[in-house]
Amino acid sequence: MMKSKVYFTSMRAKPNMNLLQKLEKLVKTAGIEQIDFKDKFTAIKIHFGEPGNLAFLRPNYSKVIADVIKGLGGKVFLTDCNTLYVGRRKNALEHLDAAYENGYNPLTTGCQVIIADGLKGTDEAYVPVPCGEYVKEAKIGRAIMDADIIISLTHFKGHELTGFGGALKNIGMGSGSRSGKMEMHSDGKPVVQSETCVGCGSCAKICAQSAISLIGKTANIDKAICVGCGRCIGTCNFNAIIPAWDESNDILNKKMAEYSYAVLNGRPHFHISLVIDVSPFCDCHAENDVPIIPDIGMFASLDPVALDMACADMVNQTPANSGSYLGEQLKATAGNCSDHDHFHAIHPETNWITCLDHAEKIGLGTKLYELIEI
Repeated sequence: MMKSKVYFTSMRAKPNMNLLQKLEKLVKTAGIEQIDFKDKFTAIKIHFGEPGNLAFLRPNYSKVIADVIKGLGGKVFLTDCNTLYVGRRKNALEHLDAAYENGYNPLTTGCQVIIADGLKGTDEAYVPVPCGEYVKEAKIGRAIMDADIIISLTHFKGHELTGFGGALKNIGMGSGSRSGKMEMHSDGKPVVQSETCVGCGSCAKICAQSAISLIGKTANIDKAICVGCGRCIGTCNFNAIIPAWDESNDILNKKMAEYSYAVLNGRPHFHISLVIDVSPFCDCHAENDVPIIPDIGMFASLDPVALDMACADMVNQTPANSGSYLGEQLKATAGNCSDHDHFHAIHPETNWITCLDHAEKIGLGTKLYELIEI
């Protein structure tokens, strides 16, 4: 299999070229202009950030991409789907309020914001997945499926269920309607370690499904109600809730790859990932921890699999920030984490490579890449 090209630029800036200008140069060099945008509806799939979290991408980056697309004749909009869990992005009204609060509005980005799966997360398109081993018909936010072209603009960071959140997670999990997200999460349900649970109840408060109750001084998860969104894992301050250590997380990753296939198959697509403010947990949290590594840079490719692989490799080659969650984990294990994998160090029960392996298997791209620095 031939290597895909992944283009990269650092976060260094000079008086004659700022970071926004570097991003524009990056995407043009990486081939975004090869796509025919003329009069085409173009969705920029992005995460607007949960209010309270400050690690999400600044809207300035999305304006650069929107302006490039408009300059090529495209009809562009920013989009994401509603969430499963308690928060301020669980319906379109609150989701739009959250997006505007975090700076994503027509004045700052130069384009409209559309919540792809509608008011309550039920406006969905049923998309056949002929190559699917786990998903035969994906449930995708309708506005995303109505688009002619898909652009992913991703904040690359850690994730408590999938190891990291990159382009494939942004596209696959992020484009799923509420029922689509439930389908992907249905095999990855967490468990409580009773010996470390203190019965504080934080997990029960965050659970949108009321699946967690306290029995005595120990949390209990009702697996029949739990949808496997994973919010309780990141909420617990005592590491008492962990993903089930079986094939469930691998299946979640594979379903995510198949949902990505449903979104991208049959139409042009292009992908950008910014490896900055790499927090250990998802931007769905209403807080963000210290970045686990120094900022690395901006990446772009026509191949989302190669892009995720390149970003993961660069993160794993970068020393941990002292005092970060990763730094603490490496110190606790004397640095002897499996394969020097930073994502495994912060989330030992995850296996992120299964998503990329499956994506490659079903024809989304290749893990083989040539990194070209500009």
